[in-house]
Amino acid sequence: MSDKPTLLVVEDEAHLARGLKLNFELDGYAVDTASSGREAFSFLARTEPYAAIVLDVTLPDMDGFEICRRLRDVGDYTPVIMLTARSLVEDRVQGLEAGADDYLTKPFDIEELVARVRSAIRRRGWEREQTAPVGSVLTFGEARVDFDTHEVTVRGEQVRMTKLELDLVRYFAQNSGRVVSREELLKHVWKLANHPNTRTVDNFVLRLRRHFEPDAAEPVHFLSVRGAGYRFLPDGDDDA
Repeated sequence: MSDKPTLLVVEDEAHLARGLKLNFELDGYAVDTASSGREAFSFLARTEPYAAIVLDVTLPDMDGFEICRRLRDVGDYTPVIMLTARSLVEDRVQGLEAGADDYLTKPFDIEELVARVRSAIRRRGWEREQTAPVGSVLTFGEARVDFDTHEVTVRGEQVRMTKLELDLVRYFAQNSGRVVSREELLKHVWKLANHPNTRTVDNFVLRLRRHFEPDAAEPVHFLSVRGAGYRFLPDGDDDA
């Protein structure tokens, strides 16, 4: 067994897969390559976890969005960097909503991809080293959110949430009581600058209300501020 961190590259274009494997090996990684979703899951069944997954969106048997979604659904939070020829912002949003940590559009610079993989692994390492970081568990109303284990319970019942939903809750918690604009949320949670479609944020806040509010139609924690954005009140809105 190699002491090097191991990556899984899921890419059905053979020449690109070979190039990625070579460049990552030159950067000090061990690399497994898969050309389909089925082959990727056979690698993922191994005992030793991967340091990160480089995942193409377009594959012959299932797309990368579905693969990422399945991983997150079973509690696998290995960093995922998605690759795609699709350049629309909506596609990037779909990748992040599926649980990807990062998203890169083809054609890309290999040095940038290597740097993004390195960064994703480093961020995950920081999370693991912080065994009891301040704010790792958020409690409000009848909810408990553990950002380390990704376990969420509401009124004692377990709730399944995507990584992006958890990231949004975390950002609200870090800015509780303050009005945050939709543009700020798109920039800091979705990593999208100058994105005109703020309905994305509205849809996700609606999801959070359905998860956490006693009555989603009369929220007391995730409040709308007309013309400004949203405000998170962990202790609830006394005037509601």
